[in-house]
Amino acid sequence: MSSALPLPAPKRFPLAAMLVLATITFTAITTELMPSGLLPQISEGLNVSEPVAGYLAAAYAAVIVVTVIPAARLLARIPRKTLLISLVLTFALSNVLVGLAPNFAAAMGARLVGGLAHGLLWTTVAPFVSRVVPADKVGKALAIVFSGNSLGMAIGAPVGTALGALLGWRASFLFLAGFSLLLTGLAVWLLPQVRRVPDAVRPSMRKAIAQPGVKSVAIAWPLLVLAHFALFTYIAPFIREAGLPDYATSLSLTVLGASGLIGIWIAGITVDSRPRRSLIITTAAIAVAMLLLPLGGGTIPGAMILMTVWGAGLGAIGIYNQAAILRAGREDRDAANGLTVLTIQLGITIGALYGSAALVLAGPLMVPVAAALPVVVALVITMAGRQHAYPPGRRERGWTDPELKEPETKESALQP
Repeated sequence: MSSALPLPAPKRFPLAAMLVLATITFTAITTELMPSGLLPQISEGLNVSEPVAGYLAAAYAAVIVVTVIPAARLLARIPRKTLLISLVLTFALSNVLVGLAPNFAAAMGARLVGGLAHGLLWTTVAPFVSRVVPADKVGKALAIVFSGNSLGMAIGAPVGTALGALLGWRASFLFLAGFSLLLTGLAVWLLPQVRRVPDAVRPSMRKAIAQPGVKSVAIAWPLLVLAHFALFTYIAPFIREAGLPDYATSLSLTVLGASGLIGIWIAGITVDSRPRRSLIITTAAIAVAMLLLPLGGGTIPGAMILMTVWGAGLGAIGIYNQAAILRAGREDRDAANGLTVLTIQLGITIGALYGSAALVLAGPLMVPVAAALPVVVALVITMAGRQHAYPPGRRERGWTDPELKEPETKESALQP
């Protein structure tokens, strides 16, 4: 074993660093979603059909599924700050190459580069956060960092779409590339170094899966994501079938993104103290909102109220489950986190297919009901995972301090 001494537990909350990480996640989500709002312009500019142009989004997710685990293992020994900075630069490279692409094949290659960086980012950010903030503030830190997700949906993608309408789709990608370069400078300046253990082993997926509770979180969380994308992907047909005006589609997307910030804020103040009860209530609320959409979604107020519950729940469950997988993974938290990145991307892909099947077989109005079913399954898994996957927090009945039961190892306290 290495003779390196463990770093003392951090005492100050690194707010500036968390804001930089939030901006990085914002950039990643905006990069991922950018083609969706610019498909007509991209289709025309690259001389392909809109369905073919849509492959720029699909391929982005597919490359994450294929590369996230081997890439995380290959780069495990790279210092985390260095890796994060490199990933932001990779986003910049991907976006500038898309913006300058002479044809569809070049644009596709550039998007694959971005997808590789995206998968690595999600395997790196949460473990990095858990190592640079005080243990009792991890939930708060994750809430700040992952607010970038909702901001990317609510602000980043719409602004990119608007910029594309004014200046052309290429300008949107080039602007995002320039923003990424500026963000790189902030990351170099404000992100703290995390010393690695010289003889640390690479993350082991086998050991992570063997940890009690990891499998439950790695199944329940993607089921919630699957449900979201099953309905989110086909929200426009639902709104049309419900008799709502056309503007309700864009309004729904804004409401989902904005309410996600509310959910993140709520999760940030409850995840360290009442994670189990909060997650159960949140998951149940999502299921109820989806089940009620066919009945109460026929009016703008009714639909927006239910979508606010859905969006807030979506923002919150990411924080609760992210904290849960880090806790369940213990010294194998990096590999456990990488596992959830993989299963979540599978959930996104399967969710779109599942929603499509529901649309064809049951009709647009029943898509929310179909989406609610995997949420109910996730709720059952959450309720059954009291001991290892979703244990009570320090302000919940039955809580015991995990540090008293199994002290953290040197390898888990330091960056590999």
